[in-house]
Amino acid sequence: MTYRPTHMILVFTLTLLAGFALRAAADAPGVAIWKSAELKAYAKPMSTKLDELKYASEPLADYGNYATSMSHREGNGDAEVHEKITDIVVVQSGQATLLLGGKMVNAKTIRPGEIRAPSGEGGVKHDIGPGDVVNIPANVLHQFFVAPGKQITYFVIKIQSK
Repeated sequence: MTYRPTHMILVFTLTLLAGFALRAAADAPGVAIWKSAELKAYAKPMSTKLDELKYASEPLADYGNYATSMSHREGNGDAEVHEKITDIVVVQSGQATLLLGGKMVNAKTIRPGEIRAPSGEGGVKHDIGPGDVVNIPANVLHQFFVAPGKQITYFVIKIQSK
């Protein structure tokens, strides 16, 4: 097949348009890319912002019906239940044991839809570490246990239920 100048112009134009389309898709509203190294790098600065439970959180983005954040723990957390929020946890570094299910002991509502307790009983404990992904549906008790001298840093997607 012989290429004529019009074929070359057509190929060039289609290539250029495809490039613009890909660029436009990458810049679409709400698009975000968090690189693995960037997420892992949160551990060190967050370790200087720990609360009394040795926990720190940094919001990343809020999209209305869901939000993303980074969390870092160097100690055990409270037992938690979110009545209308599903948590998806993606572990970046460290390790912990995660209690899922069961019931709360001495529960208190800290704000509408958010219940906390010093501990939970029953449920199942799971060891989690880098690369693990955990889906925690609304109304499921969850509690992190971090061994002394250890830490865990994780990316969280909080999805609002209808």
